[in-house]
Amino acid sequence: MGNGTPTALAPRHTGSTLDPDAQVAIGDRRARRSRSLVARERSSAALLGGGFLASAAITAVLLPGSGRTPGAGVLLLLVVAYALAFTLDFEVGTGSAVPTQVVLVPMLFIAPVAWVPLLVAGGMLLGNLVDYWRGSIHFERVLLRFANGWHALGPALVLGLAGEAAPSVASVPLYLGALAAQFAFDFMSSGAHERLTLGVTPRVQLRAMSLVWLVDGALASIGLAVAFASIENPYGFLLALPLILLFSVFARERQMRIDHALELSSAYRGTAFLLGDVIEARDAYTGNHSREVVELTLAVVDELGLSSGERRDAEFAALLHDVGKVRIPTEIITKPGPLTPEERAVIDTHTLEGERMLERVGGLLGEVGKVVRSCHERWDGSGYPDGVSGEDIPLIARIVSCCDAFNAMTTDRPYRAALSFDEAVVELERNAGTQFDPTVVATLVRLVEPPG
Repeated sequence: MGNGTPTALAPRHTGSTLDPDAQVAIGDRRARRSRSLVARERSSAALLGGGFLASAAITAVLLPGSGRTPGAGVLLLLVVAYALAFTLDFEVGTGSAVPTQVVLVPMLFIAPVAWVPLLVAGGMLLGNLVDYWRGSIHFERVLLRFANGWHALGPALVLGLAGEAAPSVASVPLYLGALAAQFAFDFMSSGAHERLTLGVTPRVQLRAMSLVWLVDGALASIGLAVAFASIENPYGFLLALPLILLFSVFARERQMRIDHALELSSAYRGTAFLLGDVIEARDAYTGNHSREVVELTLAVVDELGLSSGERRDAEFAALLHDVGKVRIPTEIITKPGPLTPEERAVIDTHTLEGERMLERVGGLLGEVGKVVRSCHERWDGSGYPDGVSGEDIPLIARIVSCCDAFNAMTTDRPYRAALSFDEAVVELERNAGTQFDPTVVATLVRLVEPPG
């Protein structure tokens, strides 16, 4: 799969949903296929795509060794087989790869090595035309995709300079060197493209391509076995076609699973905001309060450097930390004066009610429900409903708890006036280490600014 389009991210999953960074990367990669090229991509297409085609032509003329003389039919079928593999978009990580390795390796032993890069270019051209006919790529991207052909130049040079020979177990070290050359040329071209078009550093790109290379290495051994099968009959490489067809099935199933994960992530987000609207419709104060807590929470999350998945979970938890209050009698929620002990006990059940509601939604929001349950725990263990303490309280719950309290203190209620900004900060710091996580308090105090 050496001529894929890996990106700098590997998807992380929460249940059956994708990490938010992965969602963005996958969506952007898919969208780019149908868009025309931007200026930087045109430069990359001219430099790398055009450079590969020129290098393939020069290699065909100058690389020594042309003793093999397979028939035109064999060469044509090699090009067609490569095109079939090239049209398979197998999504790996947040990028994609194609199983051309099972055709490229036998091609290196059947066709004259010097011609292999040109044959690969022919296969890519045919595959590009098929993809364009299917409407899966914009016509301007045809030349850009030739930039992925550099992977064929490395092994062709290694094997060509070593002298054309039939595949042999004794030559495995040479073949490993050819595979290393493939990876090196692949990295140079992909790294240059990502740097030119997206500003991705080589170090990040190297990490992103490791998964594709792992698959390439596995497929190379299969390709070598096909090459051995072609010693007696050059048409033996056709044995790889069933494997390519099998990959097409896997590629479609993989795409469907990713589509489902993307749709599910979008549905969870829509459900979370719908529940937020329900809260606001029932009690305007609680709804506005929850949205303000979201802003504070996300600021603290970003300052603490949490992952994008944790950031999403924190956003949902902050938005829904009071969702259980929709199950509390309205007369208690809107009571203008202090609550009685009995009414306070009813109010205190809202975290459990919120967890139950979100568990019924399930999936990602079911996991968020566990955080909602803990949003009124205290650092010293005197909170509710479970009385857990310290770092046993989920970090996101500790962040939401602190931001929730700060917003509540600085907001007018029917039974009390809001504290001033300075008074609220003093109150937070006074309760750091008892009610609140001291690190979270210090971070929030550093971020908030006095009004005006």
